[in-house]
Amino acid sequence: MSRIGRLPITVPQGVTVNVQKNTVRVKGPKGELSRTFDPDMQIAMEDNKIVVQRPTDHRRHRALHGLTRALLYNMVMGVSEGFVRRLEIQGVGYRAEQQGKNLVLNVGYSHPVVIEPPDGISFEVEKGYRGISVSGVDKEMVGEMAARIRRVRPPEPYKGKGIRYEGEYVRRKAGKAGKVQ
Repeated sequence: MSRIGRLPITVPQGVTVNVQKNTVRVKGPKGELSRTFDPDMQIAMEDNKIVVQRPTDHRRHRALHGLTRALLYNMVMGVSEGFVRRLEIQGVGYRAEQQGKNLVLNVGYSHPVVIEPPDGISFEVEKGYRGISVSGVDKEMVGEMAARIRRVRPPEPYKGKGIRYEGEYVRRKAGKAGKVQ
């Protein structure tokens, strides 16, 4: 058995789960998510818990078992608590601003970079224009938006300037050794 796949998912109070064949709808205080899973996986509600079972021990089914359970858990956690990914901006003159829903980045280019959030994602600028929070109910979308923002100006290894995840370690390189006479 998959160690992750065999664990039941406890549904918190205020969250409703609707299972129809291989489509699962999860509704909670933060929002609503729906996803269609592989038809081989058997998803069932038992005593306010979601249980995922696989039909055989084939390699594909073993892989799908843990994946299905993890995706379901992320859906339940997303609609009950939500997900947040934080980014830091480092560099002289680098800053972020929020204009309505959009995020405006000034990170050393000749023009500001405007990023529009998709539905279900919100931005928040904190720490005196140096921190960005990306939040939403879908873990996959939150991570993707954070990666897109980081991609605008990834941290460079010489001075460490750029946009990085909170707590990310950037391996620094030594600069030129200089001219020796």
